[in-house]
Amino acid sequence: IDGFTREAGVRNLEREIGSVCRKIATEVAEGKRKRKFVVDDKAVEKYLGADRFSYTDELRGDEVGCATGLAWTSVGGTTLPVEVALFKGKGNLYLTGKLGEVMQESAKIALTYVKMHAAEIGIDSKTFEEYDVHVHVPEGATPKDGPSAGVTLATAVTSAFTGKKVRGDVAMTGEITLRGKVLPIGGLKEKALAAFRLGVKNVIIPEQNKKDLEEIPENIRKEMKFIPVSTVNEVLKTALVKE
Repeated sequence: IDGFTREAGVRNLEREIGSVCRKIATEVAEGKRKRKFVVDDKAVEKYLGADRFSYTDELRGDEVGCATGLAWTSVGGTTLPVEVALFKGKGNLYLTGKLGEVMQESAKIALTYVKMHAAEIGIDSKTFEEYDVHVHVPEGATPKDGPSAGVTLATAVTSAFTGKKVRGDVAMTGEITLRGKVLPIGGLKEKALAAFRLGVKNVIIPEQNKKDLEEIPENIRKEMKFIPVSTVNEVLKTALVKE
């Protein structure tokens, strides 16, 4: 199903199933096939052709400078990996991945937060003057915007500067402020389903979104652990691998 439809509902799924059924019915009418027939993955490929959509996301291990965010799209939730790299420079910030204005602001807020709390996090403040920061969100052809990647950006930036790995079994969503507060977001149900599909069972969410957990199907809610947070500091304690 994932290979042939990508939508919030099931309308296109119904159309694709109907297409398979009509092609089989044609073969039965022409005497090429028996009336009883089992449709498996090979049959789907035969009647519908190659996959139209591909999910390039995969469950990753613990990495430095890479965090898994969650985003809402018109066709449901999706995972949003954020990569941060440092290199010798003069403290410049580079943003790539077709980021919208709001998301660019989130990246700047994340970097400012890390600079403000450098001593607390364990970063030498001179490092900010000696290195440039490159933030990239893969699938560069796809536009991305919104403030809910704030916690993901802050985690990836912190990881890059401290050398601490980000847990690969954790996904996150939440807007941040300069003071390090985590603000609520929308589309929690869709984002949780995206994390579940990827195989991530630990999801960091804003404290104020706890009330939205009831919207998530109970069978999925039981298999996942939702971690409510109200500050960026709480996010980092959960997301970064403890030494």
